[in-house]
Order: sequence, then C-alpha cells, then structure tokens
Amino acid sequence: MKKIIAFLMILGFASSSCEPDDICDPNTPTTPRMLIQFFDYSNASVKKSVTNLKVIGEGMTEGVVLSPTAIGDERYVTSADSILLPLNTAADLVKYKFINNYGNRNPLIVNEDNLEFKYSRENFYVSRACGFKTLFDLDNTNPFTLTDATPADQMWIKYVIVEKDNITNENETIIKIFF
Repeated sequence: MKKIIAFLMILGFASSSCEPDDICDPNTPTTPRMLIQFFDYSNASVKKSVTNLKVIGEGMTEGVVLSPTAIGDERYVTSADSILLPLNTAADLVKYKFINNYGNRNPLIVNEDNLEFKYSRENFYVSRACGFKTLFDLDNTNPFTLTDATPADQMWIKYVIVEKDNITNENETIIKIFF
C-alpha cells in the first residue's frame, strides 16, 4: 500500500511540473508581413495618406480597402500612409493589385497598377504551439515588377523604392511607394 501511495505521489509531482505548450503567446514573433509606406511624389520626405485604395492579392476576390466611407467593416481602414501585406510562405513571389480611386462611380478615374514581389524564404522553428515562422529576403537583382493593368490610363504609382531587403519584423519599412 505504501508503494502505491509513493508511486501516485511521484506520478502526481511529475505531471504537475509539466506545462501545456498548446497556446502561442501573442507577443511571440511569427511570420512578418511586409510594411509598405506611401509618400508624396512631389515631396519625397512627406508621408501621404491614401484613401479609396483597394489592395488585392492574386487569386483573391476580397482585399484591404483604405476608404473613409466604410468604417464599420473590419476589412476596411479609414485612411493610412502605410499598409501591411503578407507574403506567400509557399512560393517565392506574390502579386498584388493596387486599385486607386476604388469605388468611384466614374470608371475612368479608377486606376489599377500591379506589383509583383520576388523573394527567397527561410523557415525557422518557433515552438510547438506557434510552429514555424518564415523570414523573407527580397531578390537582390529584381525585387519587384511594377506594371499597369491598363496602359492607356498610365500608372498612378510613380515609383517604388526598396528600403530594406530582409523582412524579419513588421516594424521596419520595406517598400516605399511614391504617388
């Protein structure tokens, strides 16, 4: 009987010292998104807020809309000078449509430009609860390709600058877009 009680006590102490590792702490850094900031074309040092801009990833039907008229929906942001966009963890490129003047009743004012980002990926193990995170390095020779969806309307994005090649967290500007 004493052996059974001793065994149960040892088993109880051993199991009580284990901590479940099934919840990923929200403060744990995971796969970062790419921070893109918008700047004024005529004064390159001044950030410029974007309104009525919709950004859609390739193969997606919905995107992120920067619009002052759609405050209630969580996919909408009122107006901003920056946006966080995810990169594809299963491929070495991602394509986005940047639609300026989205939702305007005059289709001649709506202007769509396409940005394709090329990068390499590296996976790192974080923990059992959080799994892996992926860090990205933009391609050194050709990190992005900017094209116009409709050449007749010309591009609304005047130029793009890569501020930083490696994407390791969401607090550093990676891309600057001037319009």
